[in-house]
Amino acid sequence: MSWLSIVGIGEDGLAGLGDAGMAAISGAEIVFGGARHLELAAPAITGEARAWLSPFSASIDAIIALRGRRICVLASGDPFHHGVGATLARQIDASQMQVFPHPSSFSLAAARLGWPLQDVLSLSLHGRPLDLIRPHLHAGARILALTSDAHGPAALAALLTEAGFGISIVTVLEALGGPGERVRSHVAMNFALDEINPLNICAISVVALPGARILPLSAGLDDALFEHDGQITKRELRALALSALAPRHGEVLWDIGAGSGSVGIEWMLADPSLRAIAIEANPDRASRITRNAAACGVPDLKLVIGTAPDALSGLEAPHAVFIGGGGSDPGVLDAAMAALRPGGRLVANAVTLELEAMLLDHHARLGGSLARIAIARADAVGSMTAWRPAMPITQWAWTKP
Repeated sequence: MSWLSIVGIGEDGLAGLGDAGMAAISGAEIVFGGARHLELAAPAITGEARAWLSPFSASIDAIIALRGRRICVLASGDPFHHGVGATLARQIDASQMQVFPHPSSFSLAAARLGWPLQDVLSLSLHGRPLDLIRPHLHAGARILALTSDAHGPAALAALLTEAGFGISIVTVLEALGGPGERVRSHVAMNFALDEINPLNICAISVVALPGARILPLSAGLDDALFEHDGQITKRELRALALSALAPRHGEVLWDIGAGSGSVGIEWMLADPSLRAIAIEANPDRASRITRNAAACGVPDLKLVIGTAPDALSGLEAPHAVFIGGGGSDPGVLDAAMAALRPGGRLVANAVTLELEAMLLDHHARLGGSLARIAIARADAVGSMTAWRPAMPITQWAWTKP
């Protein structure tokens, strides 16, 4: 039987609820929610009101401990759109819940602006790095971004300006659905709105200036988008490596000898569900990886500073491994192969004869595929142009049985 009710509530309070949602609140023995939500619902609460504890997980534990009693949880808007409903569903079966959604702030914002939600990117930056918006900054894009507080809109405008999107229009929608609702727009580079309500969502109409930092949607980003000291898997080789790594939903990549972090970064850019761990021994390069990850909109890339194979100990088992540097060091290749999950893919690029010999040996014993990749780029030779070949690469791709 359903013992837990989750009721979405907006700034209009009880007036925005249906009869079923009202009954769930008034019939509950205990009602959990934020202080603001409890205040909005106070006239309907007949049981005990409990404000969220800190840390938040303590309240989740308390709700689970009350299993079987009549419990109600108040949530902002749609509980399953960046809300508490998703958190509770990880530990409580849906059959034990009754959920009464309210329009989310994304839905309300789209309605105010006349933006079709299916054509808009909805992004929650609440308690998350603003850099997450960077991959979505393309000319003509429309973005709805939920912020953390009153300072979020100005910080977003500053990021847009720094990235070359300073003439984008930032519309701040505050306290949607309530008596204090307000909608105001500014050009990002001239953003000067003050006294912003902490409950706000930003609508961004993206306009790119010449030279804006746009992250293309394809694999093989321009090398110039990464800070590096020459230790970088060049764009053509990176695109081929990512094709062989074949990222799939929810997978984890180890990027061993990460250099600039470009392979792990592009792996994560392929889909929001993907994660990567960059392993790099050089502290200066490790710092660059962190900066590159933020600048490319994947600040959650995990960095391990250390030398493989020792640095691999204790890491989450990977679904894919890329070896771009240090592959010829004793034990690295074998440790990576042993750590791979069944069905996982390993891709190793060899420039040196020593690593190439190892890859040839492994291919002879274990199979997989070998490719010899040679790239030449047009370059000036005096007053004329000729092909200047790059160092050839031997690539071994292997799938673990």
